Amino acid sequence: MNVHHPESSVELGRSLLRALNNTGISVVYQDPELRVLWARNVPPSWSTGDLFGATDDQFLPASEAQRLIGAKKAVLESGHPQSLEISVPADGGANWFNIWIDADRNDGRVGGVVTTAVDITEQKRREQTLRTLLREVSHRSKNLLAIIQSVATQTGRYSGTIDGFLTRFRGRLQSLASSQDLVTSSNWRGADLHELVAGQVSRYTADPQNSVRIKGANPFLNPNAALHIGLALHELAVNSVSYGALSRPDGQVTLTARIVPADENDLPGDRALSLIWNEDIPPNGGNLRNKRFGSVALERVVPASLDGMASLKVGPEVLEYSLLVPEGSFEIE
Repeated sequence: MNVHHPESSVELGRSLLRALNNTGISVVYQDPELRVLWARNVPPSWSTGDLFGATDDQFLPASEAQRLIGAKKAVLESGHPQSLEISVPADGGANWFNIWIDADRNDGRVGGVVTTAVDITEQKRREQTLRTLLREVSHRSKNLLAIIQSVATQTGRYSGTIDGFLTRFRGRLQSLASSQDLVTSSNWRGADLHELVAGQVSRYTADPQNSVRIKGANPFLNPNAALHIGLALHELAVNSVSYGALSRPDGQVTLTARIVPADENDLPGDRALSLIWNEDIPPNGGNLRNKRFGSVALERVVPASLDGMASLKVGPEVLEYSLLVPEGSFEIE
Protein backbone atom coordinates (compact mmCIF):
# COMPACT_ATOMS: atom_id res chain seq x y z
CA MET A 1 0.00 0.00 0.00
CA ASN A 2 1.34 3.40 -0.96
CA VAL A 3 1.10 6.04 1.77
CA HIS A 4 1.92 9.64 0.94
CA HIS A 5 3.91 11.44 3.63
CA PRO A 6 1.81 14.58 4.35
CA GLU A 7 4.84 16.88 4.09
CA SER A 8 5.55 15.65 0.58
CA SER A 9 2.10 16.46 -0.76
CA VAL A 10 0.34 19.61 -1.82
CA GLU A 11 -2.16 19.00 0.96
CA LEU A 12 0.33 20.26 3.54
CA GLY A 13 0.39 23.67 1.89
CA ARG A 14 -3.39 23.71 1.61
CA SER A 15 -3.78 22.75 5.26
CA LEU A 16 -1.40 25.48 6.37
CA LEU A 17 -3.22 28.07 4.28
CA ARG A 18 -6.59 26.96 5.72
CA ALA A 19 -5.12 27.22 9.21
CA LEU A 20 -4.41 30.90 8.59
CA ASN A 21 -8.15 31.56 8.76
CA ASN A 22 -8.00 30.91 12.52
CA THR A 23 -5.20 33.38 13.13
CA GLY A 24 -4.42 37.07 12.70
CA ILE A 25 -1.76 36.18 10.13
CA SER A 26 -1.96 37.08 6.44
CA VAL A 27 0.28 35.89 3.61
CA VAL A 28 0.69 37.61 0.23
CA TYR A 29 2.87 36.35 -2.64
CA GLN A 30 4.04 38.78 -5.33
CA ASP A 31 6.09 38.40 -8.48
CA PRO A 32 9.23 40.49 -9.24
CA GLU A 33 7.00 43.31 -10.54
CA LEU A 34 5.25 43.20 -7.14
CA ARG A 35 1.93 42.08 -8.59
CA VAL A 36 -0.07 39.85 -6.27
CA LEU A 37 -0.20 36.24 -7.50
CA TRP A 38 -2.06 34.93 -4.49
CA ALA A 39 -3.10 36.06 -1.03
CA ARG A 40 -4.63 34.33 1.97
CA ASN A 41 -6.51 35.66 5.00
CA VAL A 42 -6.23 39.27 3.85
CA PRO A 43 -7.57 41.70 6.52
CA PRO A 44 -10.79 43.54 5.61
CA SER A 45 -8.98 46.84 6.25
CA TRP A 46 -6.69 45.99 3.32
CA SER A 47 -9.28 44.76 0.85
CA THR A 48 -12.51 42.78 0.69
CA GLY A 49 -12.04 41.77 -2.95
CA ASP A 50 -9.65 39.68 -5.01
CA LEU A 51 -6.11 41.09 -4.96
CA PHE A 52 -4.84 39.08 -7.94
CA GLY A 53 -2.68 41.31 -10.15
CA ALA A 54 -2.84 44.28 -7.76
CA THR A 55 0.15 46.15 -6.38
CA ASP A 56 0.50 47.51 -2.86
CA ASP A 57 -0.49 51.06 -3.81
CA GLN A 58 -3.82 49.74 -5.12
CA PHE A 59 -5.06 48.35 -1.80
CA LEU A 60 -3.07 50.12 0.94
CA PRO A 61 -2.75 53.80 1.97
CA ALA A 62 -0.24 55.62 -0.22
CA SER A 63 2.31 56.36 2.53
CA GLU A 64 2.34 52.78 3.83
CA ALA A 65 2.31 51.32 0.31
CA GLN A 66 5.43 53.29 -0.62
CA ARG A 67 7.23 52.03 2.48
CA LEU A 68 6.31 48.45 1.65
CA ILE A 69 7.25 48.79 -2.01
CA GLY A 70 10.65 50.20 -1.05
CA ALA A 71 11.30 47.35 1.37
CA LYS A 72 10.18 44.72 -1.15
CA LYS A 73 12.42 46.12 -3.87
CA ALA A 74 15.33 45.92 -1.43
CA VAL A 75 14.50 42.25 -0.80
CA LEU A 76 14.32 41.55 -4.54
CA GLU A 77 17.74 43.14 -5.05
CA SER A 78 19.59 41.69 -2.07
CA GLY A 79 17.62 38.59 -1.16
CA HIS A 80 17.82 39.64 2.49
CA PRO A 81 14.59 39.75 4.54
CA GLN A 82 13.06 43.02 5.72
CA SER A 83 10.57 43.84 8.49
CA LEU A 84 8.53 46.90 9.37
CA GLU A 85 5.32 48.04 11.05
CA ILE A 86 2.39 49.65 9.25
CA SER A 87 -1.00 51.08 10.19
CA VAL A 88 -4.13 50.98 8.04
CA PRO A 89 -7.27 53.09 8.68
CA ALA A 90 -10.24 51.10 9.91
CA ASP A 91 -13.58 51.71 11.58
CA GLY A 92 -12.99 53.31 14.95
CA GLY A 93 -9.32 54.11 14.39
CA ALA A 94 -6.52 52.12 12.78
CA ASN A 95 -5.32 48.54 12.49
CA TRP A 96 -1.64 47.84 13.09
CA PHE A 97 0.45 45.08 11.49
CA ASN A 98 3.93 43.68 11.87
CA ILE A 99 5.22 42.90 8.36
CA TRP A 100 7.95 40.41 7.37
CA ILE A 101 9.14 40.30 3.76
CA ASP A 102 11.14 37.29 2.52
CA ALA A 103 12.61 36.45 -0.87
CA ASP A 104 11.22 33.40 -2.67
CA ARG A 105 14.27 31.67 -4.13
CA ASN A 106 14.11 29.21 -7.01
CA ASP A 107 17.40 27.67 -8.21
CA GLY A 108 19.26 30.48 -6.50
CA ARG A 109 17.20 33.17 -8.19
CA VAL A 110 14.75 35.46 -6.43
CA GLY A 111 11.46 34.73 -8.15
CA GLY A 112 9.18 36.82 -5.94
CA VAL A 113 8.51 38.00 -2.40
CA VAL A 114 6.43 36.50 0.38
CA THR A 115 4.87 39.03 2.76
CA THR A 116 3.63 37.86 6.14
CA ALA A 117 1.46 40.28 8.13
CA VAL A 118 0.47 39.78 11.77
CA ASP A 119 -2.33 41.88 13.24
CA ILE A 120 -1.01 43.59 16.39
CA THR A 121 -3.89 46.06 16.82
CA GLU A 122 -4.90 44.83 20.28
CA GLN A 123 -1.28 44.88 21.45
CA LYS A 124 -0.93 48.46 20.17
CA ARG A 125 -4.12 49.51 21.94
CA ARG A 126 -2.91 47.98 25.18
CA GLU A 127 0.40 49.82 24.80
CA GLN A 128 -1.40 53.09 24.13
CA THR A 129 -3.65 52.53 27.13
CA LEU A 130 -0.64 51.77 29.30
CA ARG A 131 1.15 54.91 28.10
CA THR A 132 -1.97 56.96 28.85
CA LEU A 133 -2.21 55.46 32.32
CA LEU A 134 1.46 56.09 33.01
CA ARG A 135 1.09 59.72 31.93
CA GLU A 136 -1.97 60.03 34.17
CA VAL A 137 -0.13 58.47 37.12
CA SER A 138 2.80 60.82 36.53
CA HIS A 139 0.48 63.83 36.36
CA ARG A 140 -1.39 62.85 39.51
CA SER A 141 1.84 62.06 41.33
CA LYS A 142 3.16 65.53 40.54
CA ASN A 143 -0.08 67.06 41.77
CA LEU A 144 0.09 65.04 44.98
CA LEU A 145 3.72 66.01 45.55
CA ALA A 146 2.78 69.66 45.05
CA ILE A 147 0.05 69.30 47.66
CA ILE A 148 2.47 67.63 50.08
CA GLN A 149 5.00 70.42 49.50
CA SER A 150 2.34 73.02 50.24
CA VAL A 151 1.25 71.18 53.39
CA ALA A 152 4.87 70.87 54.56
CA THR A 153 5.52 74.58 53.99
CA GLN A 154 2.39 75.72 55.80
CA THR A 155 2.89 73.24 58.63
CA GLY A 156 6.46 74.43 59.15
CA ARG A 157 5.37 78.06 59.10
CA TYR A 158 2.90 77.56 61.94
CA SER A 159 4.82 75.01 64.04
CA GLY A 160 6.92 76.29 66.92
CA THR A 161 8.97 73.11 67.41
CA ILE A 162 10.25 70.15 65.44
CA ASP A 163 8.05 67.79 67.45
CA GLY A 164 5.02 69.95 66.78
CA PHE A 165 5.82 70.02 63.07
CA LEU A 166 6.25 66.25 62.88
CA THR A 167 2.99 65.58 64.73
CA ARG A 168 0.93 67.88 62.54
CA PHE A 169 2.67 66.90 59.30
CA ARG A 170 2.16 63.16 59.93
CA GLY A 171 -1.53 63.77 60.58
CA ARG A 172 -1.92 65.72 57.35
CA LEU A 173 -0.05 63.08 55.35
CA GLN A 174 -2.33 60.41 56.81
CA SER A 175 -5.30 62.53 55.77
CA LEU A 176 -4.01 62.71 52.19
CA ALA A 177 -3.28 58.97 52.19
CA SER A 178 -6.81 58.17 53.40
CA SER A 179 -8.38 60.31 50.66
CA GLN A 180 -5.97 58.90 48.07
CA ASP A 181 -7.06 55.34 48.97
CA LEU A 182 -10.65 56.25 48.12
CA VAL A 183 -9.58 57.88 44.85
CA THR A 184 -7.47 54.87 43.87
CA SER A 185 -10.21 52.36 44.72
CA SER A 186 -12.53 54.19 42.31
CA ASN A 187 -10.03 53.85 39.43
CA TRP A 188 -8.93 57.47 39.92
CA ARG A 189 -12.45 58.84 39.44
CA GLY A 190 -12.64 60.38 42.91
CA ALA A 191 -14.70 59.72 46.05
CA ASP A 192 -18.20 60.39 47.31
CA LEU A 193 -18.56 62.92 50.10
CA HIS A 194 -20.04 60.60 52.73
CA GLU A 195 -17.20 58.08 52.34
CA LEU A 196 -14.67 60.89 52.53
CA VAL A 197 -16.17 62.24 55.77
CA ALA A 198 -16.24 58.77 57.34
CA GLY A 199 -12.63 58.10 56.33
CA GLN A 200 -11.34 61.36 57.80
CA VAL A 201 -13.37 61.43 61.01
CA SER A 202 -13.08 57.71 61.86
CA ARG A 203 -9.42 58.19 62.84
CA TYR A 204 -10.44 60.53 65.67
CA THR A 205 -13.80 59.28 66.97
CA ALA A 206 -15.07 55.83 67.87
CA ASP A 207 -18.47 56.42 66.27
CA PRO A 208 -18.07 58.76 63.26
CA GLN A 209 -21.64 58.28 62.04
CA ASN A 210 -23.05 59.71 65.27
CA SER A 211 -20.25 62.20 65.82
CA VAL A 212 -20.80 63.90 62.45
CA ARG A 213 -24.34 64.18 61.13
CA ILE A 214 -24.35 64.66 57.35
CA LYS A 215 -27.34 66.42 55.87
CA GLY A 216 -28.25 66.95 52.24
CA ALA A 217 -26.56 65.81 49.05
CA ASN A 218 -23.88 63.16 48.59
CA PRO A 219 -21.94 64.43 45.54
CA PHE A 220 -19.12 62.50 43.90
CA LEU A 221 -15.92 64.55 44.14
CA ASN A 222 -13.18 64.49 41.53
CA PRO A 223 -9.68 63.47 42.74
CA ASN A 224 -8.41 67.00 43.36
CA ALA A 225 -11.55 67.95 45.28
CA ALA A 226 -11.44 64.71 47.29
CA LEU A 227 -7.85 65.34 48.42
CA HIS A 228 -8.38 68.98 49.39
CA ILE A 229 -11.82 68.60 50.96
CA GLY A 230 -10.39 65.60 52.82
CA LEU A 231 -7.61 67.85 54.13
CA ALA A 232 -10.19 70.42 55.26
CA LEU A 233 -12.19 67.70 57.03
CA HIS A 234 -9.00 66.51 58.73
CA GLU A 235 -8.26 70.01 60.05
CA LEU A 236 -11.82 70.45 61.27
CA ALA A 237 -11.89 67.03 62.94
CA VAL A 238 -8.51 67.49 64.67
CA ASN A 239 -9.48 70.92 65.97
CA SER A 240 -12.88 69.65 67.09
CA VAL A 241 -11.42 66.65 68.94
CA SER A 242 -8.86 68.90 70.62
CA TYR A 243 -10.97 71.93 71.48
CA GLY A 244 -14.45 71.71 69.97
CA ALA A 245 -17.63 69.67 70.08
CA LEU A 246 -15.89 66.30 69.56
CA SER A 247 -13.79 66.86 72.68
CA ARG A 248 -16.93 65.91 74.66
CA PRO A 249 -18.28 62.33 74.77
CA ASP A 250 -21.70 63.50 73.60
CA GLY A 251 -20.37 66.13 71.21
CA GLN A 252 -21.74 66.31 67.70
CA VAL A 253 -20.93 68.13 64.49
CA THR A 254 -23.30 68.84 61.61
CA LEU A 255 -22.10 68.88 57.99
CA THR A 256 -24.61 70.20 55.50
CA ALA A 257 -24.07 69.59 51.78
CA ARG A 258 -26.21 71.47 49.31
CA ILE A 259 -26.15 72.04 45.57
CA VAL A 260 -26.78 75.73 45.01
CA PRO A 261 -27.75 77.38 41.70
CA ALA A 262 -25.75 80.13 40.02
CA ASP A 263 -27.90 82.94 41.43
CA GLU A 264 -27.02 81.86 44.99
CA ASN A 265 -23.23 81.89 44.64
CA ASP A 266 -20.45 84.01 43.15
CA LEU A 267 -18.61 81.19 41.36
CA PRO A 268 -18.69 80.59 37.59
CA GLY A 269 -20.94 77.84 36.28
CA ASP A 270 -24.57 76.82 36.65
CA ARG A 271 -24.22 75.41 40.16
CA ALA A 272 -21.86 74.94 43.08
CA LEU A 273 -21.46 72.67 46.07
CA SER A 274 -21.96 74.32 49.45
CA LEU A 275 -20.44 72.54 52.47
CA ILE A 276 -21.08 73.91 55.95
CA TRP A 277 -19.44 72.40 59.05
CA ASN A 278 -21.16 73.58 62.23
CA GLU A 279 -20.37 72.76 65.85
CA ASP A 280 -20.78 74.11 69.37
CA ILE A 281 -17.64 75.21 71.18
CA PRO A 282 -17.37 74.17 74.83
CA PRO A 283 -16.32 76.76 77.43
CA ASN A 284 -12.70 75.51 77.37
CA GLY A 285 -12.41 75.87 73.59
CA GLY A 286 -10.61 79.18 73.59
CA ASN A 287 -7.55 77.73 71.85
CA LEU A 288 -9.76 76.96 68.86
CA ARG A 289 -10.00 80.70 68.21
CA ASN A 290 -6.25 81.08 67.72
CA LYS A 291 -5.20 81.60 64.08
CA ARG A 292 -2.96 78.65 63.28
CA PHE A 293 -2.31 76.47 60.23
CA GLY A 294 -5.77 74.95 60.49
CA SER A 295 -7.43 78.24 59.65
CA VAL A 296 -4.84 79.03 56.95
CA ALA A 297 -5.53 75.68 55.28
CA LEU A 298 -9.29 76.06 55.63
CA GLU A 299 -9.58 79.67 54.49
CA ARG A 300 -6.76 79.89 51.93
CA VAL A 301 -5.09 76.65 50.84
CA VAL A 302 -8.20 74.50 50.26
CA PRO A 303 -10.44 77.07 48.50
CA ALA A 304 -7.55 78.33 46.35
CA SER A 305 -6.76 74.76 45.23
CA LEU A 306 -10.39 74.24 44.22
CA ASP A 307 -11.03 77.70 42.70
CA GLY A 308 -13.68 78.06 45.36
CA MET A 309 -14.50 80.29 48.31
CA ALA A 310 -14.39 79.67 52.06
CA SER A 311 -14.99 81.37 55.38
CA LEU A 312 -14.27 80.32 58.97
CA LYS A 313 -16.28 81.92 61.76
CA VAL A 314 -15.32 81.20 65.34
CA GLY A 315 -17.66 82.81 67.88
CA PRO A 316 -17.95 82.55 71.65
CA GLU A 317 -20.01 79.35 71.40
CA VAL A 318 -20.14 78.26 67.77
CA LEU A 319 -17.70 77.40 64.97
CA GLU A 320 -18.92 77.47 61.38
CA TYR A 321 -16.83 76.65 58.33
CA SER A 322 -18.33 77.28 54.90
CA LEU A 323 -16.78 76.03 51.65
CA LEU A 324 -18.15 76.74 48.18
CA VAL A 325 -16.86 74.47 45.40
CA PRO A 326 -17.45 75.06 41.64
CA GLU A 327 -19.32 72.46 39.61
CA GLY A 328 -16.23 71.18 37.78
CA SER A 329 -15.08 69.56 41.03
CA PHE A 330 -18.09 67.31 41.62
CA GLU A 331 -21.02 65.52 40.04
CA ILE A 332 -24.31 64.21 41.34
CA GLU A 333 -24.81 60.51 40.65
